[in-house]
Amino acid sequence: MRMKYALRMTGEQHRALLSHLFPGDGNEAVALLLCGRRQGKERHIFTVQKVLTIPYDACERRPNRITWPTHFVDGLLQEAYGKELAIVKVHSHGLDYRRFSNTDNESDKVLFSAISSLLEDDQPHASVIMLPDGELLGRVLFGEDGKVVGPFQSIMAVGDEVRIWSEAACAGADAFALRHAQAFGKGTTDILRKFSIAVVGCSGTGSIVVEQLARLGIGRLLLVDPDLVEEKNLNRILNSGKEDAYLKRPKVHVLASAIARMGLGQEVLAIHGNLIHADTIKAVAECDVVFGCMDGVEGRHWLNRLATFYTMPYFDIGVRLDADGSGGIEQITGAAHYLQPGKSSLYSRGVYDMDRVDAEAMLRTNLEMYEQQLAEGYLRGVDEDRPAVISVNMLLAAVMVNDFLARLHPYRNRPNRDYAYIGCNLGEMQFFPEPEGANCDVLERHVGRGDVTPLLDRPALS
Repeated sequence: MRMKYALRMTGEQHRALLSHLFPGDGNEAVALLLCGRRQGKERHIFTVQKVLTIPYDACERRPNRITWPTHFVDGLLQEAYGKELAIVKVHSHGLDYRRFSNTDNESDKVLFSAISSLLEDDQPHASVIMLPDGELLGRVLFGEDGKVVGPFQSIMAVGDEVRIWSEAACAGADAFALRHAQAFGKGTTDILRKFSIAVVGCSGTGSIVVEQLARLGIGRLLLVDPDLVEEKNLNRILNSGKEDAYLKRPKVHVLASAIARMGLGQEVLAIHGNLIHADTIKAVAECDVVFGCMDGVEGRHWLNRLATFYTMPYFDIGVRLDADGSGGIEQITGAAHYLQPGKSSLYSRGVYDMDRVDAEAMLRTNLEMYEQQLAEGYLRGVDEDRPAVISVNMLLAAVMVNDFLARLHPYRNRPNRDYAYIGCNLGEMQFFPEPEGANCDVLERHVGRGDVTPLLDRPALS
């Protein structure tokens, strides 16, 4: 099977490249990227850690050519040596030249054969072109002969918008048509078909998210959940039935079967297991986007960390009902969070504290010790194992999926940066969005690190 290559960066990294490569004088410019990797069996993903811009006055710059001193690579070579990091060259082209020139071919062969020889790591590196509208297209080079082994199947910038450029689009489709394809029509469906999305948590809320994503035409879905269907949750898991509960079928298998019956041609992979396992982490990291639909906070904490290391957009959803203890409801609330790598996190937004994460880890690993802790479910304040929450779950799941669509094709009256968080209070029938907050000082330094040992810098995954 042919290896598929992808490149990911944050929105800020993309803006830094666009600003430097197009200063307004009409001449080419160049920059270098230091990248981590997710080295999968089918996908090899480059994740940008650092952007190094090459000073204009150090280069000989023309509208269709640039010559630059390669000693600027030396510092990146020192950082990459022995760590299997990737080096990517990015330079600018005009909109009328959406391909690598003969000059590019010659210079890339010389540069990347030297990089491979000096790093001695038997790993691919890459060359990328940026166009004036921010579009990126690129190719991967390998070995001491600088051989081109393939194009980037996709390049993604994860910011307030999620921008993705595909191999097919870069291969020669009309640029004007691509820019003006109808949102929520062919323009949206063509993009969605190229996405690989992981949904972690496939119960009351996750099953509804899966239903929407599948019918929207997502090309590949990865479903992760460790639990079996039980009779008590038949009132909130879409596509489940009494037979599934009787036969104790895994939730992910029930949903995968439902997607297959739709006949829309998606690829579906079901993992009946916990997120906190090395193989599961790696499988999720090879997707483009992740949706978190978990009740607790330990899995959400790990998922936020995973999305940061592998530069992924992370959509998180939570639902809460508070009972008054006398048969009534004090409040019904929900929250839809959008998390960008390097920005605020669920932790910095105050969704949880580490004491609660530790308590849930204890529940997972030492039940006897955890029995001293309070386990929370959907309905706080009473012992209720069959809550009527399907309508609330439906509402919040739709808010989250529509937020995802808004980041592909912005359609809201206000900019996407104002919607880092969307809260919902059904008692007041109010939605209240909030903008991005301060960067998370715990996770910010881990952006784009990719595969490290131990995985995610956590000994529990070693």
